[in-house]
Amino acid sequence: MADNGPGLLQPSASYSITMRVRLPQRPGSFALVAGAIGAQGGILGAIDLVRVERGGVVRDVTVSCVDAAHGQAVVAAVEQLEGVSVQSVSDRTFQLHLRGKIAVHGTVPLKTRDDLSMAYTPGVARVSQAIHEDPERAWNLTVKGNTVAVVTDGTAVLGLGDIGPEAAMPVMEGKALLFKEFASVDAYPLCLATKDVDEIVTIVKAVSPTFGGINLEDISAPRCFEIEHRLRAELDIPVFHDDQHGTAIVLLAALLNALRVVGKRAEDVRVVVTGAGAAGTACTDILLAHGVGEIVVCDQHGSIHPRRGDLDPARLALAERTNPYDRRGSADELLAGADVFIGVSVPGAVSAEAIRTMADGAVVFAMANPTPEVQPEAVRSDVAIMATGRSDYPNQINNVLAFPGVFRGALDARATAIDERMKLAAAEAIARVIPEDQLDPDYIVPSVFNRDVSPCVAQAVWRAAAESGVARRPVPASHEEARV
Repeated sequence: MADNGPGLLQPSASYSITMRVRLPQRPGSFALVAGAIGAQGGILGAIDLVRVERGGVVRDVTVSCVDAAHGQAVVAAVEQLEGVSVQSVSDRTFQLHLRGKIAVHGTVPLKTRDDLSMAYTPGVARVSQAIHEDPERAWNLTVKGNTVAVVTDGTAVLGLGDIGPEAAMPVMEGKALLFKEFASVDAYPLCLATKDVDEIVTIVKAVSPTFGGINLEDISAPRCFEIEHRLRAELDIPVFHDDQHGTAIVLLAALLNALRVVGKRAEDVRVVVTGAGAAGTACTDILLAHGVGEIVVCDQHGSIHPRRGDLDPARLALAERTNPYDRRGSADELLAGADVFIGVSVPGAVSAEAIRTMADGAVVFAMANPTPEVQPEAVRSDVAIMATGRSDYPNQINNVLAFPGVFRGALDARATAIDERMKLAAAEAIARVIPEDQLDPDYIVPSVFNRDVSPCVAQAVWRAAAESGVARRPVPASHEEARV
């Protein structure tokens, strides 16, 4: 039996299987199947009748499991039942990905000769000529104004690491699907067969006329910093590394509401961060931009500070803008008396005992996925607020709350960049979706399915872009009225 007790991974749809099972047609036969599934720790889902045969019945039975091995154990237990046979087993997650998750669909009819003459030759030539004479018209007359490239080299995919561009494709397709579902933005994966920074920059620049924005995804640090920096300097459309900035935006939104719940001010709190990579750096920078009082960043060797001789240039720069009191020690040691812990690192980065030494009203964001830096069950009663990156605990800090609305607003503004003011505005907009009287220790971030989030973020980002001077289009009066 799979060990899925308290504090360990629980069965979920991501590891669900559908078994086609033939049962004897007699009372209690399915109860035996259900009992075998339950004894293995599986969670029984849908039960569908496929057909009735002489002396038997065939059913499709869906079961949520912990992992692939757990699914195999469930199947084996059912196969051992007398008179029961498992005819086939399908993995529901793999089925969902068959032939990919996105497709191209036309937006205009193509039923007659007139339709063809306007959509393609000869009519299209007039449109091309108009864009040649005024390239800005591409924003209105092509897909450019609503299209984002999701660019990766497959070197830092989820928690899997460097798995290559083909293996990264399902993740990038998923990203494109989220763009469409939550913000009506058309996004398309560009998975590149190169890890060379110069080549990546050259390729993205070359394809950029097609797109209104570039979403960099799952590119390893520190290369991701240089790629983003160079593309932002050389392109006149937004370039946004979501692993950094999407995480940072949602983190700040969660912290704004968490501090409201515990009655503390950002400028007064001390924050300990574990993780000095892409996400950790961006999270630290947005907290500094918001005015958080003190931040100490730790890596596997302890706190980072300018006098450490083992820091690469990116971490040295981070050290120079954090840790103002030159605190030394491990993350566990530095948590004593701290107000906030932010984990963007690895499981076990801090101990439950160290979390218990934090100040009253402690806020803990353990965002490593799928296993947090510290298990929520181990410290939930010891802290005021607990958040993770997982959907099976309250307060999920999930990038999907940010990037669809951020790009929707940037595209609507025809922004030339996504700057710090726009990121701060996005975080504040996400936080405001939850009314003050509904804030609760278990409700500091809205659900990813809350359809108010993306429009609110988009409006705030457009306004911030106009205020920063990076918007090509003014904010419509309707947005300003909504603000009042």
